[in-house]
Amino acid sequence: MATNLKQILLITILLSIGAFTVLMFTKVIPYLSFEPAINFLSTKTDQVLQKSVFQWSFYIHIISSWFVMVAGILQFIPYILKNYPIIHRISGKVYVILVLFLAAPSGLGLAFYANGGLSTKVGFSCQCIVWWFITFFAWQEIRRKNWLLHTQAMLRSYAVTLAAMSLRVGSYVMIYHFGTKPIETYLTVTWLSWVGNLLIVEVLIKVGLAKYLLKYHK
Repeated sequence: MATNLKQILLITILLSIGAFTVLMFTKVIPYLSFEPAINFLSTKTDQVLQKSVFQWSFYIHIISSWFVMVAGILQFIPYILKNYPIIHRISGKVYVILVLFLAAPSGLGLAFYANGGLSTKVGFSCQCIVWWFITFFAWQEIRRKNWLLHTQAMLRSYAVTLAAMSLRVGSYVMIYHFGTKPIETYLTVTWLSWVGNLLIVEVLIKVGLAKYLLKYHK
């Protein structure tokens, strides 16, 4: 893929992610009132809402995941990679710590209380497990100074991070453009949001995105 095309593609992706990150911030803020029946929480039964495991998992997940999105996007901005490598290194450490110790484990805790039955519980559980192991692999490879494998793994990890974005976009498209029922939509996007993202990022890696980003590393 031509360099200019890669630049345009990367800028488009980063701008889209940036816009979604700002949007997600506005969605997280209302939950910080810790009221029990706000937005997503209103879909849960009182029995679930009263469980301390669910409460801790939910609030840790929504807060840490937002910071994961911010730290993650800083990993792939060429200007930062080239001119401010210290930002890249610090945000990378923050990203790995948050995913391994907060976001992925708390997401796994939430998966056990997912709406939609066994399929969604398994889907979200698999997502968190895959997210954890890919991120751990990325950390291991940077310690071994395997730059290309590290970059490829970070792209895959961030693709799973962005399942939150794909889930919402996919739900909108399926409901308003294909007329699917809510439960059908939810069961589909539970899996498609992260598996689809991984397929897309594999294509991007295949066409040279990881090698392109490596050119800016110092």
